[in-house]
Amino acid sequence: MIKGADNLKSIFSSNIEIDKTAILNWRTKRHEPIYNMIVLAEGYMSSALILCEQLLKDKQDKRDSVIFPILFNLNHGIELYLKSIIWSLNLLNKNTNKEKLNNHNIMAYFKTAKSLAITYENTEEKVKTINELFGQLESYLNELESYIVENSGKTRIDFPRYVLDYKNELPQFYILSSKNVSIDIKNLLERFIVIDTNLNRLAEHYYYEYSEQ
Repeated sequence: MIKGADNLKSIFSSNIEIDKTAILNWRTKRHEPIYNMIVLAEGYMSSALILCEQLLKDKQDKRDSVIFPILFNLNHGIELYLKSIIWSLNLLNKNTNKEKLNNHNIMAYFKTAKSLAITYENTEEKVKTINELFGQLESYLNELESYIVENSGKTRIDFPRYVLDYKNELPQFYILSSKNVSIDIKNLLERFIVIDTNLNRLAEHYYYEYSEQ
């Protein structure tokens, strides 16, 4: 027999075993929005990479559907890392005309973050490092954008979400394709371990550099 709602334990509660409890405000800080953004980016990236590892280990037949939350989390992690980098660099560059960070256009965020980073760094060697750290991410975004179907003038970078407009559904590029659109999960995992490491390095570097100032 199914228990009634009155008898259910609250979701927002602790388990008697600490390693079975997640504390939402353990890693976040009240007055550090950029730091918190990095924490969330790490979480989204980690969850996607853990799922990839699990799919490769278990060889589950659910991989064709689980790939969507994996890609969503990877893209969301990218978005949060880029937003934190832009926010920190705007402060370091003393920009008064700050870019809005209220949409999900990660390609635009990437271009802005890279441009701000190059502007901030003042040596050829540092700029070379910036290009190297952004290199794998740029390759992924260019590859992704080449698959995206433009609909109503909007580039559907949010393809892992099943978004509808007010009139009818906006078709996704993989649904419209007459051929299989495949992802090598092992390759995805290997590439995103590098992308995650590089973005985390950049985000933390600029955040702590501003904090020290």
